[in-house]
Amino acid sequence: MQQKLFDDTDQFDLPLDLLSYIPGFISPEEGNDLLRLLLQTVPWQQHKEIMYDREVVTPRLSAWYGDTRNDGGKTQAQQWLPELYNLKERIERFSGERFQGVLLNYYRDGNDSVAWHADRDTIPGVKTAIASLSIGQERLFDFRHQKDHSKKHAILLQHGSLLLMQPDLQKEWEHRIAKSTFPMRARINMTFRKVMDQ
Repeated sequence: MQQKLFDDTDQFDLPLDLLSYIPGFISPEEGNDLLRLLLQTVPWQQHKEIMYDREVVTPRLSAWYGDTRNDGGKTQAQQWLPELYNLKERIERFSGERFQGVLLNYYRDGNDSVAWHADRDTIPGVKTAIASLSIGQERLFDFRHQKDHSKKHAILLQHGSLLLMQPDLQKEWEHRIAKSTFPMRARINMTFRKVMDQ
């Protein structure tokens, strides 16, 4: 059953034909086991990015696994973990899409975040479908329209939930995970992506 993203009083215009939210795609127990495994085995790294013409350290840790050498940027691919490859195949069967890699982001606490952005093209010049699986701490996933910031919404990404984003979503909408003033435990987000080898 797809969860309703907002109530009837909402005045926002999030395009429901461009995304689907599936709570409980994996069980809490499987999510807990996967969280422990990834925290212990992934070679997490903190990267630098250019934002507003200056270099900044990303406020989260990340890693890239996949068939291809990189994620369309400079991140080198790790060989698939069996658990991640299994998840990829399950998401492919569910969605009808095919993915060649997964970007893992580790949010250690409420200070870790990702700023407003639309996902970059992992195949140059082509927007592609993205499947986003979340485990660990629930966090709000904010959306806003790129040209009209009054059009916005937040989805609470639950432990074990899957968010499927269609290609056109990245053309007009951007998203973020904001910092939180409340205590937050560890969260890992896995975005399965289509990638052309570089």
